[in-house]
Amino acid sequence: MTRSDVALGMPSFPRAADEFAGADPQRGLMDTFGRKATDLRISLIDKCNLRCTYCMPADGLPWLSKDQLLSAEEIRRLVRIGVDRLGVRELRLTGGEPLVRADLAEIVRSIREDHPDLPIAMTTNAIGLDRRVDELVDAGLSRINVSLDSVHRETFAKLTRRDSLDQVLRGISAAAEAGLTPLKINAVLMRAVNDHEAPQLLAWALENGFELRFIEHMPLDGDQQWNREETVTAAETRALLSQQFVLSPHQQERDGAPAERFDVYARRDDQVPDEHLGTVGIIASVTEPFCADCRRTRITAEGRVMSCLFSREEFDLSAALRQPGSTDELVAQHWAEAMWVKPAAHGTDRPGFDLDSFHRPDRSMSAIGG
Repeated sequence: MTRSDVALGMPSFPRAADEFAGADPQRGLMDTFGRKATDLRISLIDKCNLRCTYCMPADGLPWLSKDQLLSAEEIRRLVRIGVDRLGVRELRLTGGEPLVRADLAEIVRSIREDHPDLPIAMTTNAIGLDRRVDELVDAGLSRINVSLDSVHRETFAKLTRRDSLDQVLRGISAAAEAGLTPLKINAVLMRAVNDHEAPQLLAWALENGFELRFIEHMPLDGDQQWNREETVTAAETRALLSQQFVLSPHQQERDGAPAERFDVYARRDDQVPDEHLGTVGIIASVTEPFCADCRRTRITAEGRVMSCLFSREEFDLSAALRQPGSTDELVAQHWAEAMWVKPAAHGTDRPGFDLDSFHRPDRSMSAIGG
């Protein structure tokens, strides 16, 4: 095996050392296609207190032990290396559910101390957020994305397998009052479950001043039941929303963002009124992929780099962090090598979501971190 095989702990697809020859931390987290990752997503924990049908099985998954998780200090160090040496400009804390982690505020505070101007966002289901929002704001959290697929109690319970809608709504209200804005809502539409509620969910978000983003159901569910035919596509989502609203492409440049944004106007006799109601985003990872401009680098809760959500190849950065005599330069080099071999699209060398060449990753979404 090569030096990179040993240091990065790749579980599959061993590579020769010369495949990493172009990786240079001085150029940031660049890949062979010229894309540069500047948006860092770090999963804090794989556990979650919901069991969303598009994410994990009803009985949950085998959780990582505390010793396997990255420590607060290791997370702080990785962010510091990413920002100071590799050109990271944005940070998103993910899970599982970040609020399950007791030292969440400590993690946010330490990162903010190192990087006063770094945007620090968090993706959460908001359960218990009302009790912790003040300490998180005080620690330096910038904003949040909340996963919420329905504002109907029965639909919410069917999708999440938990009767927790009231707790989520309390968390959202507390976050808005605390100034964690712009507050974004992430929703996954499931055919014959909540797709018919899409216009009403958008109306609720607009009324409350939130930005709703619909995300296509991706093949990252723990039950491995996903299929292309049952995915509510971006085109279908636009059609559903157009029953009640008029959508117009947002003029601001997308600039590597995963969501395609639309300005929303009320539909009145098929005419577009002057009143602008807000915006909505659609993340079409399956049917309208945006891989060519992907700028994300992901680190799992146990410290493995995943260059793509759909990658079956992982690089164990925790080994480089924890080996005796480890230096920031060494960690940066290994991280750059992991991103250098990022595939063209969806874990393959072919552009687009090509089902002939696609092989779903071994992990579900909760084990990867969004």
